[in-house]
Amino acid sequence: MAKDLHLVGFRIGRETFGVPISMVHEIVRVPDITAVPDAPEYIEGVINLRGKIVSIVDLRKRFGEKEITRNKKNRILVVEVDAKMVGLIVDAASEVLKMPHEDVEAPPNVFDEGDLNYVTGVGKLKDRLIILIELNKILQKGELKRLADVAATQLGAAV
Repeated sequence: MAKDLHLVGFRIGRETFGVPISMVHEIVRVPDITAVPDAPEYIEGVINLRGKIVSIVDLRKRFGEKEITRNKKNRILVVEVDAKMVGLIVDAASEVLKMPHEDVEAPPNVFDEGDLNYVTGVGKLKDRLIILIELNKILQKGELKRLADVAATQLGAAV
């Protein structure tokens, strides 16, 4: 018998997304973020997380959210993507979801188009849908390298 999927659920706008719990190191409140010059719009900057410089991506901007409001529920998911620590700002993140594999369907064809290819499936959990995403595809290799360069530059400036 296949084990259930264990996901960290988070919200962006009205939608709930899920990523494998194994990729999430921790969830933290949004601290002060140090801006980085010439970064893409969705890169908020960097934070010092217990001595480590972590680049911060606003996933809401990355997903094209029009109205972004900062509030006390906003969180940063600290995830590991291609051996790099990245912080993702989301509207809210609090739940661990268990979902049987059979409750996950392949994504509709609309998600195959260009920038939406990061959707790996749609899970049905009681009366709601959870959009399963692959973080490696949201942050392409070039972006990950740039995030690492941003963190290294800030680390060098802090020394």
